[in-house]
Amino acid sequence: MNRRHVLALAALCASLGTGLLAAPAARAAEGKLELIEPGKLIVATDSTFAPFSMRTPSGELDGLEVRVMREVCRRLGLEYSPVNIKFDALLVGLMADQYDITSESMDITPARQKQVAFADGWLESGARIVTRKDTGIKGPDDLKGRNVGALSASTFGKLAEEHGATLKSYKTAADAMQDLVGGNIDAVINDAVAGNYAIKARKLPLVMIETPLSTVQKGFAIKKGKPNLHAAVNKALAEMVADGTYAKLVTPLIGYDPAPKEPIRTPAM
Repeated sequence: MNRRHVLALAALCASLGTGLLAAPAARAAEGKLELIEPGKLIVATDSTFAPFSMRTPSGELDGLEVRVMREVCRRLGLEYSPVNIKFDALLVGLMADQYDITSESMDITPARQKQVAFADGWLESGARIVTRKDTGIKGPDDLKGRNVGALSASTFGKLAEEHGATLKSYKTAADAMQDLVGGNIDAVINDAVAGNYAIKARKLPLVMIETPLSTVQKGFAIKKGKPNLHAAVNKALAEMVADGTYAKLVTPLIGYDPAPKEPIRTPAM
């Protein structure tokens, strides 16, 4: 090897070394995060469920889960790559490796924890009854024999049936609320945050009943067997809450900080 070749090789090594040093720490660990595509976090969301995931008047994706997940990606040095998926197909697509994680407003339940590895609970809410003022429904006991709507494949439908209601399932919560306004059903069981937001934002002639049907935490679902991704998302979420970023992102949308004081934790495996 002559002097020219030696100099060229040295320059190449120096260039590669500089590039590696300049890369973020998250990028160096990128291959360890069990991602479908390197450098990108493919996230399933349903843009019809405000204020968790929705479209702005200009068509841009926004919402509680969208803001939080974008910040998670920023902290991990990954591109945020959302795909729009209906709620009832979320876990099927996750198991088929169509995306890395779901950011949909999904309740963490023991049954679901057996299926997937939820990241630590990121939002606390619960199921509430939404109805018209003329239905006479004042609490859970009044649901018996009534026609009640709920999002398909959600825990809300089970709650309706447990209280003796006749269930009507909907592809979107917005459709259920519109049917309620139109008098086609007597009530809707919805997430407390989403129901309250819809009534105020859309100025719907509906009321939310004070008595909760459940208290739940929402979780981002990850396919089991991805411990590095699971740990990285949990770390980013914990840091966001601790440094105040979480509250700054979500409070403008709903008026308060819904971070759980004691997040539900799910094993990665």
